[in-house]
Amino acid sequence: MSTDTLPAQAAAAPAAASPGGRNTLRSRRRRDALRTLAFLSPWLIGCGVFLAYPLVSTVYFSFMKYDGLNPPEWRGLANWAYVFTDFPQFWPALRNTLWLCVVMVACRVLFGLGTGLLITKIKTGTGIFRTLFYLPYLAPPVAATLAFVFLLNPGTGPVNSLLEAAGLPAPSWFNDASWSKPALTVLAVWGVGDLMVIFMAALLDVPKEQYEAAALDGASPWQRFRHITLPTIAPIVLFAVVTGIIGAMQYYTQPIVASKVASGVMGGSGVTFVPGYPDDSTLTLPQLVQSLGFSQFNYGASCVVALVLFALSMAFTALLMRRRGGLIGPGDRP
Repeated sequence: MSTDTLPAQAAAAPAAASPGGRNTLRSRRRRDALRTLAFLSPWLIGCGVFLAYPLVSTVYFSFMKYDGLNPPEWRGLANWAYVFTDFPQFWPALRNTLWLCVVMVACRVLFGLGTGLLITKIKTGTGIFRTLFYLPYLAPPVAATLAFVFLLNPGTGPVNSLLEAAGLPAPSWFNDASWSKPALTVLAVWGVGDLMVIFMAALLDVPKEQYEAAALDGASPWQRFRHITLPTIAPIVLFAVVTGIIGAMQYYTQPIVASKVASGVMGGSGVTFVPGYPDDSTLTLPQLVQSLGFSQFNYGASCVVALVLFALSMAFTALLMRRRGGLIGPGDRP
């Protein structure tokens, strides 16, 4: 440090310690804070309007008797007791939602990963196969569900006709309570193109040098997948599982359209449709939220079901985030 800067620093120190210097520093910090808030304001407004306010309102109305027309009245835990003890459709809907979260999400992730592995190994025609597998994902959910209900029609559907011609049992699919959820799973796996593309990008990013070194060491294909591929794409697998569970928690359009078409009740003026056909096997928690809130005008009970969905989503996500290290071998962790 040169001797010329010492007098300048010595003069600056008393200036900063003086009341005028403190006021200047305080105003500068205030301007920085206001500038930061200005940049964050779009996110803060969006989060407050579309997340914080609806969540607080949902908690508030879960303790109220409210039909959307009359002023809300305090009911305490009556709505919670009604949903958990006196509402018979809640527990079947909860079981169906959890079944879809476990089985449907697992099938989608495994099939998406397998399809991605298959296409990355193909030498020629990769673009054609990638397009063919991705196109079903672009189909509108209502149109795809209608097509699957007609394809799986137990009487006239081509799938059952082929099964009968091959001498195999022909299920009733959406008309059978034991086959309706597997039919929805088949529909979800058919549109697995989004996961296929994500997994393909992750698989192509795995360093080829590691595969070559493992092959020279005599590692089998399964060992290369277990110790190289899977640890490398573990974050993508976690992302696919978490987003799949959140999507399964919001599963509404496909089951309600399938139950309406399979039951022959498409709704309309003067027609009352009870979701869940057959025997509440396609009933999910989002359908209960809609039915309680907008068909029965019981907004308190509807908010209770919505909060259960929120709690389940948070619990699944937290559990998966804590267990994410299970996908990575001990030798692969940093």
